[in-house]
Amino acid sequence: MSDLATTDMDLDTAMDRYRVELTGYCYRMLGSSFDAEDAVQDTYIRAWRSYDKFEGRSSLRSWLYRIATNVCLDLLNAGKKRARPMDLTAPQHQASAVLNERPEVTWLEPVPDGRVLPQTADPAEMALAKESVRLAFVAALQHLPAKQRAVLILREVLAWKADEVARLLETTTASVNSALQRARATLAGQALRDSEPADPLDADQAQLLARYLSAFEAYDILRLTALLHEDAVLSMPPFDLWLQGHEDIAAWHLNQGIGCKGSRLVPTTANGMPAFGQYRPREDGRPGHTPWALQVLEISDGKIVGLNAFLDTARWFPLFGLPEQLDEAYEVQ
Repeated sequence: MSDLATTDMDLDTAMDRYRVELTGYCYRMLGSSFDAEDAVQDTYIRAWRSYDKFEGRSSLRSWLYRIATNVCLDLLNAGKKRARPMDLTAPQHQASAVLNERPEVTWLEPVPDGRVLPQTADPAEMALAKESVRLAFVAALQHLPAKQRAVLILREVLAWKADEVARLLETTTASVNSALQRARATLAGQALRDSEPADPLDADQAQLLARYLSAFEAYDILRLTALLHEDAVLSMPPFDLWLQGHEDIAAWHLNQGIGCKGSRLVPTTANGMPAFGQYRPREDGRPGHTPWALQVLEISDGKIVGLNAFLDTARWFPLFGLPEQLDEAYEVQ
């Protein structure tokens, strides 16, 4: 069945079929969930404006990807490049840690799975899709020049053929293959740390997360650090501070982070990984809990290797559908 539209309603319906996968593509390119949504919206506006010139020499899907790529390249040429704290500074020690805040545009952003991962019945395809949106991978993509980034995503993640990518980028197949080779070499030098997808959880992952939730809500830091890899990392955007290892992570929670004692956690997923909305006790002493952080956990070989606490809850909690606050009667589903 052709995906060409013949009426305004047909075009809306046809384009909407590709919204999730296009958002995922733009997210990998830009490293920002909000920029990705804006880029897709801009893509659709450009498509509407130029649809009368679309002659059907390619599929509607390919045409939309061409427009989305150009939108992303325009944004990246404007200097937008997202990072994690680990990309910008050396690890600090808890005793001398300094909280230096950087602007929102600095940071690689988390994204809800449902915004960027199209549903598929193929487990292998879903595993690849989740792998390609995990924080470490998307952060590594930010080290690539914009066109190399597009080539690698289209070829390695979306399984486009080299000649298809060449037509989209208006270049040669040889140039596409060369760009892919250079992109692979750059990523190989990033030493990406493994992390496991969260949905569906296997029995060991479910048990690890249950133990983490129990230890964090009890604020039993000894139990908590026992769940961490020996060189696990804690980061807290928008601050460029990051800590590594049991000693500093435990000391942080017992000193600067002591306000997290008594927190409650609400499970969710982000970037194909397990996550929690963290709520701290109200500062005014009244019953209930208020948003504090979106915690995105990276897990490998039965241990937690990354604790990514995104503190701008005004941005993240509505996006992830997390409650505005928790009362004392709230029960985790």
